[in-house]
Amino acid sequence: MSAASMDPAPRLTGSNISRLIRLPNQTGTWLLMLPTLWALVLSSKGAPPWQLVIIFMLGSFVMRSAGVILNDLADRSFDRHVARTQQRPLASGALSPTHAFVVLTVLLTIAALLVAQLNALTIMLSPVALVLAALYPFAKRIIHLPQAVLGVAFGWGTIMAWTASRGRIDTAAWLTFAATVCWAIAYDTIYALQDLDDDRRIGVKSSALYFGSATWLAVAVASAMMLFLLGTSAGTVGIGGIAYGVLAAVGIWFAKQADELRRPISPARAFELFHQHAWIGTAILFGLVLGFWW
Repeated sequence: MSAASMDPAPRLTGSNISRLIRLPNQTGTWLLMLPTLWALVLSSKGAPPWQLVIIFMLGSFVMRSAGVILNDLADRSFDRHVARTQQRPLASGALSPTHAFVVLTVLLTIAALLVAQLNALTIMLSPVALVLAALYPFAKRIIHLPQAVLGVAFGWGTIMAWTASRGRIDTAAWLTFAATVCWAIAYDTIYALQDLDDDRRIGVKSSALYFGSATWLAVAVASAMMLFLLGTSAGTVGIGGIAYGVLAAVGIWFAKQADELRRPISPARAFELFHQHAWIGTAILFGLVLGFWW
């Protein structure tokens, strides 16, 4: 009897679902959620309704979970050949695609119920979020900068948050959206450094491969643009100086990261630098809140 024939059959267990939606690692949820909270704070001048805060926090968890399922469904044949991902439930066979679609359906139903609590414009914009989440896994097969597509998908949450708060899309909303795109390019390029050899071998595209030895410069430029765009957005709504102090401190942190990327780093260190962005985004959120209250 072969080893393959002895593999356990796929089972829809709590443990496998937890692994499927990356429950132990919620960095991705934070990176999706934080820009929506920036948008809520900016659009409400520091006093977002708690109902909207709760809806977008829950929605970020649900949509990030749905997004990783869509990603794993599209990439399961690739994931089997990448050391970091070959034990994911779909790649390893612990779950079947049918199981994944069942969990995905439940998540999207919850997302729809959350969106139904919002105004008509935000409801009209919500299908775009699902389309972008579905497109991202295929971007790495087509373009050299799939991280930009991820940024657009994550940034769309800022547009929905803004319309949920104000009922319209202001210039500041688009500036916050663009800042989120630039931020995603920066941190996801760092994330992609974990898989350089595997991505090169199996033919998957990434910004880390595309920029090569200039990756540190690309991350620095994207980070600087993010700060400029977010600072401009904050300025249009009349935020106080403390917010700019926080953005300046974040800029110093970004510069330290870019400088470290000028030298080869291990996959483990790349993940650590990526993970730091959840804390960076949290610091920015507090800076924006304090900018309206201090």
